[in-house]
Amino acid sequence: MKASKAQIEMIDRLKRRSDFLRVQGSGKKWVSTTLVLQVTENGLEKPRYGLTVSKKTDKSAVIRNRIRRRLRSAALEVLVPLARPGMDYVLVGRPAGATKDYADIVKDLTWCLKRMELLQ
Repeated sequence: MKASKAQIEMIDRLKRRSDFLRVQGSGKKWVSTTLVLQVTENGLEKPRYGLTVSKKTDKSAVIRNRIRRRLRSAALEVLVPLARPGMDYVLVGRPAGATKDYADIVKDLTWCLKRMELLQ
């Protein structure tokens, strides 16, 4: 199910490094085969999400960008309808995210949210 433009505007993006570090340091995390989900409260009314894929994941920028695009699409598909207001979500890409089916990435993200008891 593809999110509409109005739905996408309901969720903001994390852009500053300090926000990513705050989520990493004070949040909960859950690891799956294609991604690591880190979550913490942000004190705002809107949910926010961020993506990160480091050179540790893959040396090739092409592969890292592919993982990032797939994570962004999965985040918009899953987080737009299911994200709790006032939460920050950081998706960290893993190497399997480049080769696994897109449906597996969506399933992993939903599974992580369920395991962390964050489904709305």
